[in-house]
Amino acid sequence: MADTLKELEARARSLSPEERARLAELLLESLRDAPLVEIEKAWELEIEERAAAYDRGELPTFSAESVFAEARRLAR
Repeated sequence: MADTLKELEARARSLSPEERARLAELLLESLRDAPLVEIEKAWELEIEERAAAYDRGELPTFSAESVFAEARRLAR
């Protein structure tokens, strides 16, 4: 196993920087649990939908001052 890993490392180092970056992404993705990926995709969709609603003027906005004041009030 260790020899195989060393061989893979040597081959990976011979790749172009772009190919190594893509390989790293693929390997990292393979470590993620499926539910985590699904949750991240759901959040990405939620973010896109909220941003679109904001752009259309469909969401109320609040000043940072009022948000922090409410946070302080709730923390007491």
